[in-house]
Amino acid sequence: MEHPILFINLLLEKLGIHVPAEPHTFTDYLLQPHITYAWVIIALLVILGALAVRSIKMVPEGGQNFFEMVITGIEEFMIGVTGEEGRFMFPLIASLGFFILCSNYLGVIPGFFSPTANLNTTGACALIVVVMTHVLGVKFHGIKYIKHFMGPVWWLTPLIMPIEIVGHLSRILSLSIRLFGNIFGEELVLGILFFLAGLYLAPVPMMLLGLFTGFIQAFIFCLLSMMYFAGAIEHAH
Repeated sequence: MEHPILFINLLLEKLGIHVPAEPHTFTDYLLQPHITYAWVIIALLVILGALAVRSIKMVPEGGQNFFEMVITGIEEFMIGVTGEEGRFMFPLIASLGFFILCSNYLGVIPGFFSPTANLNTTGACALIVVVMTHVLGVKFHGIKYIKHFMGPVWWLTPLIMPIEIVGHLSRILSLSIRLFGNIFGEELVLGILFFLAGLYLAPVPMMLLGLFTGFIQAFIFCLLSMMYFAGAIEHAH
């Protein structure tokens, strides 16, 4: 559910660009809130990243201390889950984590929309993770990675392979629907509270709770992604 007023939609309408409620063309789809607000998040992250590396010093101070602490903490946590072999996947995990976290938080602000409150956004993030899981499996184990889907003995392959394929496809549903459901539910409740009692600060407790749940959902998504990567990297499947 969207907020009653979306600032980007109003801006586009002022520029003479109509934003359809139901997209019928590719251009209409690009104007949907989950797309336009995703670009807002991307632009915000690029700007913050540029500011963070603009004046790097050998002896960190101020904001550099904070960013180094956050990045180092995430990296060390990931290595603890995936092992040293998974270090090179850190940029992907960090990018997904920051994008999802900022997307979750954006919907808490009145007039803005969480891209992760749309199943298309969460599905795209989940698809990236699952595809990279199998890329890692092939990278570390070569063609032998296929044996993971065939079972311990060849005559069990017709039974094991469909189960394994369904299990891996279900990871996309698990990652995407869990994140989408929680953020969409939060958007729905906030929208109702703003409509019914916005002038009486009734939405404030829900907004504060949204800050906590937004972080938890981003953390869970990244943790599950790390575990999938670790499973693809390790030798014993």
